[in-house]
Amino acid sequence: MTKNTRDNDVAFIQALAELLNANDLTEIAVTRDYAPDDSLKVRVSKQTNIVHTAAPAAPVAAAAPAAAPAPAAAAPAAAPAAASEDPADHPGAVPSPMVGTAYLAAEPGASAFVKIGDQVKEGQTLMIVEAMKTMNHIPAPKSGTVKRILVDDGQPVEYGTTLMIVE
Repeated sequence: MTKNTRDNDVAFIQALAELLNANDLTEIAVTRDYAPDDSLKVRVSKQTNIVHTAAPAAPVAAAAPAAAPAPAAAAPAAAPAAASEDPADHPGAVPSPMVGTAYLAAEPGASAFVKIGDQVKEGQTLMIVEAMKTMNHIPAPKSGTVKRILVDDGQPVEYGTTLMIVE
């Protein structure tokens, strides 16, 4: 490998790292072929820290008996507990197939592909996830009703992030 090729490879890796940071990505993998038996495989990634806290569950349970002398007030307290369940465990969860940016409409100012309460057919476009300037349509995995939209327009998403709930 010549010094010029090495310098070009270093510049290439630095450009990938900048691309990673500029687009809020966590990982990029690229293979650069020079000749049939000469290639460069690069994987640039950064570690993200996910903090899980279970503290909010205890105050809600402790606050319900003190704030709810009437049995009717206890019923609404159960609804937030059900809503705090992990949406990824829902059978109608639509996960992101890639890292990218979620868009709810085809272009800025256009109406959203779907809204909460809309009936969708299997294969219908629910949203777009842009990855490296490529617009990837996210299809409905099954026919049903859009119950929840869990991302905002223009929000970065990771692989496996639950985008919507379709029942």
